[in-house]
Amino acid sequence: MIRAKARGVIEAYAKAGLTIATAESCTGGLIAAALTDIAGSSAVLERGYVTYSNAAKVEMIGVDAATLAEHGAVSEPVACEMAEGARRASGAGVAISVTGIAGPGGGSAEKPVGLVHFACASPGTTRHRECRFGPLDRADIRSASVGVALDMLLDALADQPAF
Repeated sequence: MIRAKARGVIEAYAKAGLTIATAESCTGGLIAAALTDIAGSSAVLERGYVTYSNAAKVEMIGVDAATLAEHGAVSEPVACEMAEGARRASGAGVAISVTGIAGPGGGSAEKPVGLVHFACASPGTTRHRECRFGPLDRADIRSASVGVALDMLLDALADQPAF
């Protein structure tokens, strides 16, 4: 299913003449890997940022340290700043970001394991999605996150008639 979604993203973005950047935390590059598994991805994937640490988020894609301090890395504001920063830093047409708690540790009552925030930044629009995948194992949370990110990339094209 991931491969089919990735193929759909590559084909749709190639047809639209648009490029993609990824900004990944809990997925550690799996979104970019899914895209590069597809022939023709070099015409679409501009670059991927693996911003696992807070320092990487700040240094590589310009997430505001104050946003991280106020909301934590796993939050809507940080996901949005990640996507917007990746788009700005890369010059890509669209950027997708993901930040979450894949477990098995690291969760809390407020931010449990399986909580993942996504954002997709395109010209003039940044869309956010929150998923609570529940008590899945680490690999399943990360895989499900890749699927959501690919869906959001497709939605970004469908939502923008200018594309």
